[in-house]
Amino acid sequence: MLNRRTLRIKVMQALYAYHQAVGSDYLLALDRIAEAFVPDLNAPEAQDRKLLQGQRKLAEVVFKEWHKTGEQPEPTEDADVNEAVKDAIKFYQVAVAKDKTYYAGQLVYAAESIHNQYIHLLNIPEALLQVIEEERVRDSRRLTAAKEPLLDASRLLENQAIEKLISNLQLQDLTIRRSQKWHGEDELDTLRTAWRTEMKQDPELLSYLAAPAGNYLEDQEMLKNLYKNHVFKGTSLPAYIEEDDLNWEENRAVVKNLVVKTVKMLDEAADETLELMSLSANWPEDKEFAESLYQQTLAEDAKYEQLIADSTQNWDVERVALTDKILLKMALCEMHLFRAIPVKVTINEYIEISKMYSTPKSKQFVNGILDKLAQDLTASGAIRKSGRGLLDNQ
Repeated sequence: MLNRRTLRIKVMQALYAYHQAVGSDYLLALDRIAEAFVPDLNAPEAQDRKLLQGQRKLAEVVFKEWHKTGEQPEPTEDADVNEAVKDAIKFYQVAVAKDKTYYAGQLVYAAESIHNQYIHLLNIPEALLQVIEEERVRDSRRLTAAKEPLLDASRLLENQAIEKLISNLQLQDLTIRRSQKWHGEDELDTLRTAWRTEMKQDPELLSYLAAPAGNYLEDQEMLKNLYKNHVFKGTSLPAYIEEDDLNWEENRAVVKNLVVKTVKMLDEAADETLELMSLSANWPEDKEFAESLYQQTLAEDAKYEQLIADSTQNWDVERVALTDKILLKMALCEMHLFRAIPVKVTINEYIEISKMYSTPKSKQFVNGILDKLAQDLTASGAIRKSGRGLLDNQ
């Protein structure tokens, strides 16, 4: 199921994308200033290009100073410059607000898409049976004998565990509502390749097909094998899934856990009303955690920027990797905002994330800064923990 580390990663990615977008908004605002002072080639009289260039530079200086300080700029004596700065500021503010809302939505979508991928992969067995049936029909129409004996896949076509999965009412409903059926031509071609070049050479599958129909447990074990060795391992299917889902590397463990637990739940007593796995034990609470962490980290950005700067006096904070700064700010936000989460848990989580997503030296850097700030802020009373959050102080 979904865990808090995955949510923290989603928040980090959303914040990183937001900061990249804000950087683009800044450059676009400067472009608007430049465009305001481009000579009008259709003007009845020739324009003073040096004057226009000077106006552009002055407007850029005023806008950059506003961007740096956040203070309302003093009007210049040039009305055109004032208007260009006013337009650039308005454009920038609107664009940044849109980006903030957009990436907050993307954050939730990225988390919820994990469950969609889970539903999507649960539809692979049905599509596989379709591929096998296609092959059997095609072979039956051959006018010449095949060079090698045809593989009899009847036992897989009649696999009771697969039938139980396909018949699940909730799976059918979610598949339709979320459009998660495994039916695209690229998907089916990938599945055909996996069946022809990998599954048909799988010793476990060949042994299963050659044996007489056995009990339900054997069918269930074969379904487990298909997922274990050909969906989450193998070549064709994993490569396709990774290409289709850019976040597959980080989502894989969660999706695999959901799928494996579902197959285990498909015992002989299960019927079509079996309830599938949820994204998390309490998605509303997890969603609130992620959204609050995202919003509050942005709201306190300047405060956390200063805290980091004060803790890196021998290091220019502007030279700190963006990913490291985001992780540090998120950690500080989490320490302040979520009183039930122990400080040590927060620090350890962001150290682990830095190992996966930042520079080789980030682990030591993040650890050192957070450890120092946590001690100082706790001693000053800025960080206050309660309940489970006090556990690491015992």
